[in-house]
Amino acid sequence: MIIPIQHENMSARRWPVITIGLILVNLLIFAATHRTVDQQDSQLWQTRAHILILAAMHPQLLLTPEAREFVTDFQKFDPDDWLELQKPNSEVVDDWDARIRQIDDPAELQAEMDSLGTQYSQLTASSITERYAFVPANSKPITYLTSTFLHADWWHVLGNMWFLWLAGFVLEDAWGRPLYLLIYLMAGAMACQFDAWASPGSIVHSVGASGAVAGLMGAFLVGFPKMRIRMMWLFDLGLFPFLRFWMRAYWLLPLWVFIEINSGMRPRDGIGHWAHVGGFLFGALAAVALRCSGLEHRVNKAIEEKVAWTPDPEITQAGDLMDHNNLDEAAATLNNYLTTKPDSVEAWNLLRAVYWRASNIPAYREATGKLCELQLKANESEAAWQDYEDFLNAGGERIPPDVWLDLCRVPEQQRDFERAVSEYERLATAYPSERQSVMAQLGAARICLKRLDRPQDALTFYKAAAASAVPHLDLEQDIESGIHDARTVLSQVRAFSAGAASVK
Repeated sequence: MIIPIQHENMSARRWPVITIGLILVNLLIFAATHRTVDQQDSQLWQTRAHILILAAMHPQLLLTPEAREFVTDFQKFDPDDWLELQKPNSEVVDDWDARIRQIDDPAELQAEMDSLGTQYSQLTASSITERYAFVPANSKPITYLTSTFLHADWWHVLGNMWFLWLAGFVLEDAWGRPLYLLIYLMAGAMACQFDAWASPGSIVHSVGASGAVAGLMGAFLVGFPKMRIRMMWLFDLGLFPFLRFWMRAYWLLPLWVFIEINSGMRPRDGIGHWAHVGGFLFGALAAVALRCSGLEHRVNKAIEEKVAWTPDPEITQAGDLMDHNNLDEAAATLNNYLTTKPDSVEAWNLLRAVYWRASNIPAYREATGKLCELQLKANESEAAWQDYEDFLNAGGERIPPDVWLDLCRVPEQQRDFERAVSEYERLATAYPSERQSVMAQLGAARICLKRLDRPQDALTFYKAAAASAVPHLDLEQDIESGIHDARTVLSQVRAFSAGAASVK
């Protein structure tokens, strides 16, 4: 089995609320109805089978209008199966069938048919599938919409929702939410209609979002033909259970449509291949129409204007003042702005540039340190580290201990363990009376022991943490455990060295 797992553009300018909403609605509807639907469909299927058997064996019996319509549609759509049911020696399907073959009394047979007709009417009236699934032979306007939100089983709904996510959020970002939702629903309706054109007499119920999702795939092909899609090929056996590879959209999606067309020309297999083809063609044509009409461009421009970042007037004013070399006024404007918005990265960044141009190095260092702190809060670790380097290059020595401790973890995450130990050690030396000094010593000890194979240095750091005057009762267990581990490793190293010396 080959399935897509991602594509190159797994990001969007805005939250794809319509796509997420569609996925949640589909999942909630299925979770709320699937048990009821399974029970209703089982009862209805059994009643239909009994009506067909009795009508085929005894054509003289009178049927209710609904039962007669069903039997007539079945005769048209499945003539071979109808002929098989009429054979006297046809296979017995259940206990009811075995019992009914023993009855010869016309009145009793008619009573049975009347009872089945009544059951059929009641079950049909209450059946979720009968009311909301699409049937080509007897289509109802509402089912062009509702059938898109019904699914047969969990694999059906999860598969459709995965494809909806992959194609949907990109198109929602390109088209905007209202237009995207409209085309999605229209693609689902056109998929139903295409299925009806392909099999006009079919009485098979059609459910699922695959037709609408196929419409998104067709639009995806038009909008992003060169997009690379990552596929995963699952194997049933072997040492390698899966294989991943990339395919361009202009190869993958037409190939998929060709497979659907080929499958649709074969005997029905329970999958709406022609609905997929119809939805795909509609989506592709809709995407072409949106592009040629210029509507896609206008919508995209409107979205860009909404999501584009525009600075506050004070920042724009300060930038203009800086450009005209009015540095004192620019600094005053920014400092006044920061009294109301102290966490503005843009303001601090511009203020730092103003101080640098004014050669006010102490103020530059202060602004750079503050910017480093804000970058850490925003999880921009690389930018924070660069700001820290600028702080040091400008003659800075110490930053607040809590900020410094977070900063020490950046080189550790980047696997620059020597620099991480150095920073932890500098922090512990700079703030010996702060709790962060103990934390820094533990961090340095852990790296020396686990990453750098320096158990002696690790032991030194652990002992320094243990001897700290800063209260650290909650860390005692970690410190004692670290000392024990460091001594154990040292003992092993010494034993190995002694053994090696004796061999020589």
